[in-house]
Amino acid sequence: MIERHGISERRACGLVVVTRKTYRRAPAPDKDAALRQRLCELAEQRRRFRSPRLHVLLQREGWRINHKRVERVYKEAGLSLRLRRRRKRPSHLRVVQPPPSGPNQRWSMDFVADTLWHGRRIRTLTVIDTWNREVVWIEVDHSLSGRRVARVLDGLRSLGKLPSQIQVDNGPEFTSKALDQWAYEHGVRLQFIRPGKPVDNAHIESFNGRFREECLNQHTFRSLHDAQQKIEAWRLDYNAARPHSALGYLTPAEYRERHQPPTAQIANL
Repeated sequence: MIERHGISERRACGLVVVTRKTYRRAPAPDKDAALRQRLCELAEQRRRFRSPRLHVLLQREGWRINHKRVERVYKEAGLSLRLRRRRKRPSHLRVVQPPPSGPNQRWSMDFVADTLWHGRRIRTLTVIDTWNREVVWIEVDHSLSGRRVARVLDGLRSLGKLPSQIQVDNGPEFTSKALDQWAYEHGVRLQFIRPGKPVDNAHIESFNGRFREECLNQHTFRSLHDAQQKIEAWRLDYNAARPHSALGYLTPAEYRERHQPPTAQIANL
C-alpha cells in the first residue's frame, strides 16, 4: 500500500492492524536453512526415499534432530511424494512359513522387465536373502532362460553362497528341467507359491517394487552393458548404504554383522 498508493507508514499499518514496531522488525534468521539444504540434496540423490529414511541418513551424518523436525522441514520444502493407494484385498487363511533364523536359509527369486532407451527390452533376475533382505544378485540380459538361471545360481555357489531353499513362482524358467536338475544335484529345495498368489512370495514382490522405483525408473539405460553397470552399482548401495525399515533402519550388511548366528560367523572365518 505504501509503494502502490503512496500513503504513509502510519496509515498503512493502521489499515492492516499491525504496529509499526512489528512492521520494522527484521525477520529472525532461518534456523532450518542448513537442514533444508541438506535434506533437499539427499532427496535429490535418493528420489524415492521418504521422510523417515532421510531422517536415518541425516542421523548417520551426525545431525542431532528428531523425526518431527525433519518431517516438518520435509513438507515445507515440498519434498513429499505422492502415495499410490493400494487396493484392499480380502483376508484369507493361509499357511505362513516360519521366518528364517540365519543367512542362506531361504532365498527368493523373480523377474523384472524394463527397456533400453531405444525400446529394446531387457530382463532382470532378482535374487534376495529373505533373512536380512540382502540382494544376493541381479542378473541382467535380453533373455533369461531356465538354463541361464541355473548357471547364475551355480556361479553363486562357487562363491560360497548356497541356500537351503529358494522360493519362486510357477514361471517356465523356474519349473524348467535345468533348474530342477541343478537343485536336485546340490540339495536345494524349490518352494513354489500357489498359482496366482504372488502374496505368498511377498519379500521379492516388495523388493521388486523398490527396485523399479529407486533404480529402473531413475535411470536411462543406453546399452545392455550400461544397464548392467548401473544396476550393479545400485545393488551394492542397497546392501551397504540403504537403511531398511523392516530391519530397524539398518542396512542388510549391518544387520548381518549384528545378528549373524555364531555358527555362521565361525564358518566364515
